[in-house]
Amino acid sequence: MKLIHLTAAALIITSGAALADTHITNGTVTKIDTQWSKVTIDHEELKNLDMPAMKMVFQVAEPEMLDGLSEGQNIRFAVDRVKGKLTITEILE
Repeated sequence: MKLIHLTAAALIITSGAALADTHITNGTVTKIDTQWSKVTIDHEELKNLDMPAMKMVFQVAEPEMLDGLSEGQNIRFAVDRVKGKLTITEILE
């Protein structure tokens, strides 16, 4: 019985890690708009949104996420639809 619980737990953890990986992508910051809490990024494919690589403008979930960003900076980030808008939900260092 313990083996079944451990195997199920391992599958859940592994599935969660795989799901998280599909939300993270790489990109280069090309413009920062602090007034409207937006950032333009030339990004790789967004697998979770089935979107090809391109340059586009994103809303950020929190204005503070723009602190420390600079044009030309390479970042890893997560994006999702929030209230119908493509929104950066996480920026990884």
